[in-house]
Amino acid sequence: MRSQHPRRIDVHHHIFPPSLLQAKLDASTKVGFRTPPENLPWTPELSITTMDALGIDTAILSYPAGIPNGPPGPGLCAKARELNVMAGKICEDYPRRFGFFACVPDPGVWGVRGALDEITFALDSLCADGVSLPSSFGQGPEAKYIGDDAFDGIWEELDRRKSVVFLHGTQTPSSTPYPNDFLGLPITEVPNETFKAAAHIVVTGKKRRYPNVRIILAHLGGSTPFLAPRVAMLSNYMGCTLSPEQIIEDFKSFYYETALSAHEVTLSAMKSLVGPERMLYGTDFPAVNKSTISWYADELDKFYAKDPESLHQICQQTALELFPRFA
Repeated sequence: MRSQHPRRIDVHHHIFPPSLLQAKLDASTKVGFRTPPENLPWTPELSITTMDALGIDTAILSYPAGIPNGPPGPGLCAKARELNVMAGKICEDYPRRFGFFACVPDPGVWGVRGALDEITFALDSLCADGVSLPSSFGQGPEAKYIGDDAFDGIWEELDRRKSVVFLHGTQTPSSTPYPNDFLGLPITEVPNETFKAAAHIVVTGKKRRYPNVRIILAHLGGSTPFLAPRVAMLSNYMGCTLSPEQIIEDFKSFYYETALSAHEVTLSAMKSLVGPERMLYGTDFPAVNKSTISWYADELDKFYAKDPESLHQICQQTALELFPRFA
């Protein structure tokens, strides 16, 4: 068991229910990543055992980005309802160990009504702690990034509710195959999808239009801390009405969680972009094993070894400010 303090609240912790297991196994070669076999089949009890070993008090559960999958319509809405009810039951059974971000069905071309109905049900009836959104909805040339005008109705509702949103990149392939078996989509493409979605929200002005939504970017925002200055000047040059300074300001207004990303290099970049009050702890369990999580946790602890207050803020306090019911 890890002996370091403070205790941790994990805001990036997935549910891999039995209904998704075979699809996940079938997709492993296609996306170039394999879930540790000891983490399958996933159960809440498996997570709790791992959390106890890693010094994690509470985990905010979410489904992988792009779940539920399938064509937009009533059937997909029914899938989302089933998954959210399942997550709500887990939280009911283990109220101090788990919270959850509700999944949202793909609104598709038929509108956002189904997504809004699910958000209402999940937040009001299931007491979800927020909503998880993928970087984009749809596939191929029909895909739309989450800042698209088509989704304004969703953002308006989330802004009205002052909701927390967990934004996670999708496993969208690039125009060429991933370059190596060691560099599958979750390693190379997912972090860039998170960045593209965040940048889209910024340059379209949606981050300013919906300021009450607290958006957490997965994996320290992917490539966001490194590419934000590129967007600031070049998007302005290309016609974005926001000044470079305003664009950087909007990137600073996101929250960033540490899953699979904490290292001196990335944490130094984050320290210059945002303070610890905008950072949270994450693991990405069960997509990775305990030793991988421990390596990143050790890197985080080492970076803040002389600043325990900032470490406490990242590991626990920022999450308690967003999710005060766990205080």
